[in-house]
Parts: sequence; structure tokens; C-alpha cells
Amino acid sequence: KFVKRFSQIVAPLTSLTNKDAFNWSKSAHVAFEELKKETCSCPVLAVLDFSRPFELACDASGEGIGAVLMQNQHPIAFGSRKLKEYEKKLSIYDKEMLAIMHALIKFRKYLICGRFVVKTDHNSLRLFLHQKELNDRQQRW
Repeated sequence: KFVKRFSQIVAPLTSLTNKDAFNWSKSAHVAFEELKKETCSCPVLAVLDFSRPFELACDASGEGIGAVLMQNQHPIAFGSRKLKEYEKKLSIYDKEMLAIMHALIKFRKYLICGRFVVKTDHNSLRLFLHQKELNDRQQRW
């Protein structure tokens, strides 16, 4: 919630919790050092003001999805997670939509109280609500 790109940073560390043998690799060490650095240099989070609109910036990559809840370009909270194996096979369009859905669910308690704008770098998602045909997954969203 407080560290930007948290799930991407800790991905090598979370894999150490599997049932496989524990192997402290170079990538795990680099992830640990980066997590320490990010934790010490976290941006100052803004205080919520429910009289102002929220901004929800979402993005997806090949490995994870993330979002930041903001007001006036100041972060309030971060949210991210690793993609599951089957989610990694989704199209970039669906990954970006998954990031938005994840963020809407994660920050629902804040967004339900007022106005908000969703920001994404995937322009074709603007047409999502106006599409005539949606696949089953998109219909559930």
C-alpha cells in the first residue's frame, strides 16, 4: 500500500516462500536491497479529502499490475500484485482492464464516496463501455 511497484520488487522474494528448496539468489538479494531503498524513500502520501475527486492511475506489465490512488497528482495509496500464470497469457488489452478492475476493487471504499477518474496509458480502453461485443471475461468485468 505504501511502496510503489511493491509486487514487482518483491517477486523474487515471494518465490522463496514456495515449497521448493530455499535458495537465496542474486536476484533475491537485489530485490531485498531495492525494497529497503524504496521503503526508506517512499513518497509522502497525501491525506484524503472526500470533497475532491480522486484519480486512479492503472497499468499492467508482463509480470504484474499496479495502481495508484491520487488527489491533485499526490499519491494516497499504492496497490499492485503479481500476475497469475494464466493471466500472463492475456492480451495487453485484458491485462490493462484487469489492472483497472483490481484497482477499483482494492480502493472501492474510497471511490464509492465520490467522483473519480481512471487514467491508463492504453487508449483503446476508452471504448470498453461502448463495445457491442465483449468476451465472457469482459462481460463479467
